[in-house]
Amino acid sequence: MKKLHTLLMALCALGLASQAQAGAAKTTYPVVFAHGMAGFDDILGYDYWGDDYGMFVGDTCSLFETPCNEDIDGGQKSFVGQVQPFQNSEVRGLDLANDIEGYMASTGATRVNLIGHSQGGLDARKAAKVLYTRKGYTVVSVLVSVSSPHRGSPVAKYILDLKPGVTSVISALAEFYGNVVYQSGNDAFAGAKQLVYNDYSSTDGITTGAKAFNVNNPIDSRYASRYVSLLTAQNGVNVNPALWLLSEFIYDIDGDGYCLEDCDNDGAAGKGDGYANESDDDGLVGINSQQMGYRLRYSESALGFDYVGTDSNVPYMGNINTPSASSQMTSTSSVITQDHMDVVGVGPDTFDEPEFYAAIIDYIAYFD
Repeated sequence: MKKLHTLLMALCALGLASQAQAGAAKTTYPVVFAHGMAGFDDILGYDYWGDDYGMFVGDTCSLFETPCNEDIDGGQKSFVGQVQPFQNSEVRGLDLANDIEGYMASTGATRVNLIGHSQGGLDARKAAKVLYTRKGYTVVSVLVSVSSPHRGSPVAKYILDLKPGVTSVISALAEFYGNVVYQSGNDAFAGAKQLVYNDYSSTDGITTGAKAFNVNNPIDSRYASRYVSLLTAQNGVNVNPALWLLSEFIYDIDGDGYCLEDCDNDGAAGKGDGYANESDDDGLVGINSQQMGYRLRYSESALGFDYVGTDSNVPYMGNINTPSASSQMTSTSSVITQDHMDVVGVGPDTFDEPEFYAAIIDYIAYFD
């Protein structure tokens, strides 16, 4: 795919092909990228929102510039939000809203679009609500989540249950990686508790978890005009080695069963279908946790530009805690065969991150 895009650009230069064949439409409003847990401008040394070589997927091409994302319009505006690597989404989402508000003030933008990966998808919902409350109008046009644990992650509960050994390591990582390398205010326990569906502890004096967060930060047309999500699951081939080891030897998520609550007490709403060793999770999040709003379909093209469109096979999910159909938690329709980190450039692999996000931007342009 990547070599093909270079060839297409060369053909454009020779007048043998048009730029429209290989590029996304420009969005009306800027696109803001919201990173997940442990992220900032990188994640443990890997560039967040990059390809395998560290190029930002929103980097537009100017004359003779390389590397750049040749699949997006040269005038496309984008911004990378940066929040605490380890915190709950109430805190991170507020920080993201502040970041966006500052960007809007400096650029004159009146609205934005949001793309959130992993916990960034939850942060984006909080930010959209905060921005609406402050501005008095719908600031976020299209809100896209990628691989987000909207209904919790079994891995988060598994780590918390291993206390104190593993959690002390996570806490030390947050202290150094978050507070020292980037900024203060990190809390690894708060971050992990955010990604467990139910309130993890009834004795800590606070209500935590994705379920309560979804009540406080619901899908609401006042906060964002359109909510959409892309789902990922590993297939045994496109797998980050660390996530493969986790699933094979430590904890394999059974992530495509249906029920409204966390019926098997694994930390995520839903339950397993009894077959854990199948393509129903991306190494960290099950597919029964990832849909929010419309489910999107990503289609790769061998000869032209990749495409993102709405999947009509699975109904719209308007209430995250109460899916209206079992297919929203069990269907593998349109699930992208990549692991949790492949989609933000933590590879290397054959996945074409620049064209993937260009296709998402093209989808956004149609609706914003």
